[in-house]
Amino acid sequence: MISYQITKWSHELFQMQVRPGGCYVDATMGNGHDTLFLCKLAGETGMVTAFDIQEKALEATGKLLREYQMEKRARLYLDSHTNMDKYLEAESVDGIYFNFGYLPGGDHNLATKADTSVEAIAKGLALLRKGGVLALCIYSGGDTGFEEKDRILEYLKSLDEKRYIVIVNTYYNRKNNPPIPAFVVKK
Repeated sequence: MISYQITKWSHELFQMQVRPGGCYVDATMGNGHDTLFLCKLAGETGMVTAFDIQEKALEATGKLLREYQMEKRARLYLDSHTNMDKYLEAESVDGIYFNFGYLPGGDHNLATKADTSVEAIAKGLALLRKGGVLALCIYSGGDTGFEEKDRILEYLKSLDEKRYIVIVNTYYNRKNNPPIPAFVVKK
C-alpha cells in the first residue's frame, strides 16, 4: 500500500472486493474524488450513481469528471443518500462508498448526521447484490461527529452475522480521534 490516509487505504481495500465494470454508488459525493475512483473501476461497461445535497458538490464533481473524461460513466444527483433506493433497484449494486462528515472546503454546519447516515447505510445494504461491499470512512469530532460515529458502529455491530461480514479497522496508535475505515460484505 502506498498511502495510509483513510480514503486511499479504503480505496485499496474496496478495489480488492469488487469486480471491475460493475455498478457503484458514491453515497456522499463531496468534491468528487471517490466518484472519480469509482468511475475508473466502472470502466466502459459499468456505471456510477453519486449523491450529495449540496450544489457545490455536484459542480465540483462534474468538473473533476469532465477533466478526466469520465462524465459519461456517472449520474450525479442533488439528493440525499437516504433516497438512493429511489434511483437503484434492490440487489443491483456491486459496491457503495460512504465518506461521512462535511464537504472539504465547504460549510462545516452541513455535515452528515447520525439518523440519516444509519438510514442510508440500511438502504445501501438492501441495494447490494450478494458479494457486494459497502465501504465507510467514519470521522468523529465537531458537533455531531461523535454521535454519528457511535451510532454507525452500533448499527454495524447489530447486523446479522449470517448475512454480512463487518470489518472495522482503527488507527490504533493515532491521537485526536482518528477516522475509522469500515467494510461490510453481503454474503
